[in-house]
Amino acid sequence: LIRESLNNAVAPETAAVSQATVIMTRSKTFQAYLPNCHRTYSCIHCRAHLANHDELISKSFQGSQGRAYLFNSVVNVGCGPAEERVLLTGLHAVADIYCENCKTTLGWKYEHAFESSQKYKEGKFIIELAHMIKDNGWD
Repeated sequence: LIRESLNNAVAPETAAVSQATVIMTRSKTFQAYLPNCHRTYSCIHCRAHLANHDELISKSFQGSQGRAYLFNSVVNVGCGPAEERVLLTGLHAVADIYCENCKTTLGWKYEHAFESSQKYKEGKFIIELAHMIKDNGWD
């Protein structure tokens, strides 16, 4: 059905490319899959694993769309260019992070903190609750 509608909607030379893209998208595999025995957080949009619960540092953060969690490490996440932003806790150099599978912006990575009291955040990741769900092993 998809092939028929693509063949009817576009020129034959573009139809083959469009079909390949659809097929590749459907068979996309995640870069990392966290074991079922661990409580994990996943992208709410595509269910790609993002973090193991053991990597959670704090639930007391605020993102642009509400509450957010701070993680020590994440998987299946890409990083944009760093830029300076004034956040609730002062000036930081941060880089937006996005889901490698569906490309949704999830939060940011702290690249540099300008205040000494905020240095513990460097290299850590913020993921907003609006973009993640709990997966595997939650009671």
